[in-house]
Amino acid sequence: MNDLMNALSSTSGDTVSVSVKILLLMTVLSLAPSILILLTSFTRIVIVLSFVRSSLGMQTAPPNQIIIGLALFLTFFIMAPTFSQVNKEALTPLFKDKITLEEAYDKAQVPFKEFMAKQTRQKDLQLFLDYAHEKQPKSVQDIPITTLVPAFAISELKTAFQMGFMIFIPFLVIDMVVASVLMSMGMMMLPPVTISLPFKILLFVLVDGWYLVVKSLLESF
Repeated sequence: MNDLMNALSSTSGDTVSVSVKILLLMTVLSLAPSILILLTSFTRIVIVLSFVRSSLGMQTAPPNQIIIGLALFLTFFIMAPTFSQVNKEALTPLFKDKITLEEAYDKAQVPFKEFMAKQTRQKDLQLFLDYAHEKQPKSVQDIPITTLVPAFAISELKTAFQMGFMIFIPFLVIDMVVASVLMSMGMMMLPPVTISLPFKILLFVLVDGWYLVVKSLLESF
């Protein structure tokens, strides 16, 4: 009788463990889009790539699928060390039943906090700390994740718009020069964008624009 009870207890424990793992997996999958957008480099990359397309004056080339796909794979490339650390310190021990779910959650936060803290401006972080009446953290691990994520998000937006502004400048100069030439020739009815677009594409190709943009993005992290 005791052997039967022990067997049932062991089976019940295994079932609970599997159920927890399935629940954890489903939770991660459901939150994956939010995690990808707000906790990684995806936001900055996709905004800068969108600025490149807008500065060239093209609305559909490259298409959204290409921009999002490129941003996605660049994100995986940049975040690979962080993902590897999370897998090594949190997921693998959890799946081997060496740590509890709560411990895995705490350990998984650390790599993301370290990455986000490096890219977050002190001013943005202080804004949310003051609003939440939080004490000044002594280390990165002491920063609440609910405070760090929005601070990181607005820091990424500011950085992306700064990079986008720098990308716009040379193409804006071309538009102004073309518009001035057309006006001086009396061709006011001809849209300047129609004439400037080939010159902007030519300039972008000659300076190897995609290489420079991706290089700048990688170095910014």
